[in-house]
Amino acid sequence: MSTAQPAAGRGGGAGLPVPRITFEEFTAFGREALIRADVPVVITLPEDVQGLGRQGVADRLGDMAVTLFTEPSDKNNAQRWTTREIRLREFFEDDRYLTDPGAWNRIVSNIRNSPADVNAVLGFDAEELFDYRRSLNAANLWISHRGVFTQSHFDELENFNIALEGRKRFVLAPPGSHEYYPRSIVRGFGDKSQAFDFDNVDRARFPKLAAKLAQRRELVLEPGQMLYLPLGWWHQAESLEEMNINVNFWLRDRKILRRPYVLGVALYTAAYRKLKGVYNYQPAAGSGA
Repeated sequence: MSTAQPAAGRGGGAGLPVPRITFEEFTAFGREALIRADVPVVITLPEDVQGLGRQGVADRLGDMAVTLFTEPSDKNNAQRWTTREIRLREFFEDDRYLTDPGAWNRIVSNIRNSPADVNAVLGFDAEELFDYRRSLNAANLWISHRGVFTQSHFDELENFNIALEGRKRFVLAPPGSHEYYPRSIVRGFGDKSQAFDFDNVDRARFPKLAAKLAQRRELVLEPGQMLYLPLGWWHQAESLEEMNINVNFWLRDRKILRRPYVLGVALYTAAYRKLKGVYNYQPAAGSGA
């Protein structure tokens, strides 16, 4: 009989609470102070902030070349996603990206070098707030359909994720290394856990993970909300609506020096991606200043 059991969370409580603050409190507290606090926070944007939904994004950016990620619709898929370049309009207009039962498709484009587009999509000036045009930082546009799942992993950058349309469910767990049973570092998977789905963990196979998942946080990010996710925190996400549009800012920070495993994996993975030609989230080619 299988020993895999759902972790505490879906159907069993939502773990520890995620603090929630207003946008005014966020700006008063300051981005750097929030980063120093090093705990996930949900920030509610002002009601008068009107970002672009699907139609607005399509009208403004439809001709932009974006990267399409495709992978089997299997939460336990052990293979790397494949990528190819398409026009954003194609993703919106071709129902195959939505209806293919065997594949999950998502769009990503780092629009860091197009601040006018970033501001238009969000509905506010984000450059001073996030300083996202610095080297290694990013402003990523993400678009996905219902059910698209991002397996458990960590980022080496501070993450501010804003929901524009649709909802995403996040499961978050605090930093760690061996407790998460990382996959092969040599193959560029050191930021990913062998326990692909924190909602369905084989406790006999991954006994050390139980203590970390006891500290998990769980939330559904709604339009008009922003999630701050500290670097090194493990997380997974699942798109809940037919159309999900998010912009996230990745920001480098010296905090990574206090997390040697995260730093080591980040350096190796960057070199691996360059050597193997794996998509590396560089700014979109041809985006204007």
